Amino acid sequence: MIAACGRKDDRVVVLYSSVDEAYSRPLCRMFTERSGITVKLVTDTEAAKSAGLVTRLLAEKEKPQADLFWSGDAMRAVDLASRGLAAKLASTDPQPALEAMRRMQAQTGLLCGPSRLRVILYHKPSMSSSEALPKTVADLATPYFASRACMANPLFGTTSMHAAALLQQLGRDGAQRFFEDFAKHGGRMLASNGEVKRRVGSGEFAIGLTDSDDVNVALLDKLPVGFIVPDQEGAGAVLVPSAVMLVAKAPHPSEAQALAQFLASAETAEWMTKGSGAHFPMHDLARSPGSLGLSLEKVRLADLDDQRLSAEFEIWRVSFLEDWVRKQQY
Repeated sequence: MIAACGRKDDRVVVLYSSVDEAYSRPLCRMFTERSGITVKLVTDTEAAKSAGLVTRLLAEKEKPQADLFWSGDAMRAVDLASRGLAAKLASTDPQPALEAMRRMQAQTGLLCGPSRLRVILYHKPSMSSSEALPKTVADLATPYFASRACMANPLFGTTSMHAAALLQQLGRDGAQRFFEDFAKHGGRMLASNGEVKRRVGSGEFAIGLTDSDDVNVALLDKLPVGFIVPDQEGAGAVLVPSAVMLVAKAPHPSEAQALAQFLASAETAEWMTKGSGAHFPMHDLARSPGSLGLSLEKVRLADLDDQRLSAEFEIWRVSFLEDWVRKQQY
């Protein structure tokens, strides 16, 4: 879907975005109102988050139609940068508080934006005893939990980045065993994180792997749910930063630079922190957004190599994960 977020046509920037439209479209309007630059926004479906736009960007490599790609997970943008589709963006203030993200920006030319945390959502009436709650993501593949568990399709969106993280943490054999055991013991794959939130909230599933923004929406909707930040005594929880990429040979590079600086600004981070998605601002780890009651400075985060994630995931996706997904039923 393509729609102009402003009225003037003399200065234009084309933004491909897999960040939820509830956030990206109002931000486009805010940018247009103060800059006079019209933003033409191209979004992806929730079920195919990032993957559809990545395919389009690759197809348009020799004659780009987009100026910027705002990816809901950094791994997709890092992969495109490794394939020569990114031009370097000027650094912006504030800088991310995490050294790994500052390093990623320096190496790839991308800019990091607000982030989400991968968490385990659970239905309180179904999991009334705290002793019965999973402590790690790996627990979801055990017979006790898998029979009541769900996750989104790991080929798309933030679940694909989490799958890549498991590949790095567990190795190929361990990651494949996790997905095989999850399915063997009754775990279900759903179309999206939104479906995980909805069906855990209704009690159809007792537990589900999803993002912190979906958890915050569930809490705002007063669903009977709680959440767990997993792997706090082990590898750490997976953080999913958004990333802004300037497309190489972009048709409108100066307008794109201006929009990129706005999307990576403290103002945008603050706006997304206060929104229903309760995103984490990466320049201030002490902030506790929304109804989560959680700040990143209190969380043990997984130490991930984004460039390794993207390269290794693409090989593993073709050799194993696509076939695993084909065997599942929504």
